[in-house]
Amino acid sequence: MDPPLLVRRARRVGPGTLATLFWGLGSYLGTAVSQNAQGHVLGHVKDLGYDANNPSTRLYQTNQRQGYHTDSADIVGLLCVRTARHGGLSSLASTVTVYNEMYRRRPDLARVLFEPVHTDHRGEYRPGHKPYFSIPVFNFHAGELTGIYQRRYIESAQRFEDTPRLTPQQVDALDLFDALLDDPELHLEMRLEPGDMQFIHNHQILHDRTAFEDWPEPERRRHLLRLWLCPPDGRPLPPVFAERYGSVEVGRRGGVHVPASELKAPLDI
Repeated sequence: MDPPLLVRRARRVGPGTLATLFWGLGSYLGTAVSQNAQGHVLGHVKDLGYDANNPSTRLYQTNQRQGYHTDSADIVGLLCVRTARHGGLSSLASTVTVYNEMYRRRPDLARVLFEPVHTDHRGEYRPGHKPYFSIPVFNFHAGELTGIYQRRYIESAQRFEDTPRLTPQQVDALDLFDALLDDPELHLEMRLEPGDMQFIHNHQILHDRTAFEDWPEPERRRHLLRLWLCPPDGRPLPPVFAERYGSVEVGRRGGVHVPASELKAPLDI
């Protein structure tokens, strides 16, 4: 059993109580949706020793850098249980800020990212659907700019024979987008300590996690709890998002949709 965790400026609580507190707080923001094909609505971000180069691996299950990306929910929440020995920093960047800078430098490439880009489902998709989905990185809808992005999954989608090939102009646009995200002037980096929570608006904030070296002892290894939340008052999303979110109906969208998976909230994995 894990040792009690010191919740900052609060008392020590065990892992079950900690998960309950996190779940309860998240429920005020929205309904938890499934994060994987197993139906986990309470996720566990930890290195499971999986190969990051395997196209069926989700990168949060490794110790490698994830790269700036968005998840499949309106709100993403994290709670730090334990930190890594070295690395594992959290980083946030504004989609709007990066778009504005990209448009200032190369408006031609900014416009390219309003065209559909094909992204790997990593094996978690419904029967009758393609193993990848097609959505632009930038989407203007109802007066708002909404982003959706995961570069490594865009590249791994190229393994499918029927996936349209990335054009040189698309590669240039994605490279510039990544370079701007990596600019220290355009992102905020932080180290989440045990007890820290982070909630982000997924449609306007991209997040990243640096590579890390973990502790040798299993009971000390990096561990974060995660929630994907669907609030009752989310922003309107363009219809194309239904391909990834299952629906664009406010209050009833987001998550990983795989038939016959039962929703569950495991306290650990």
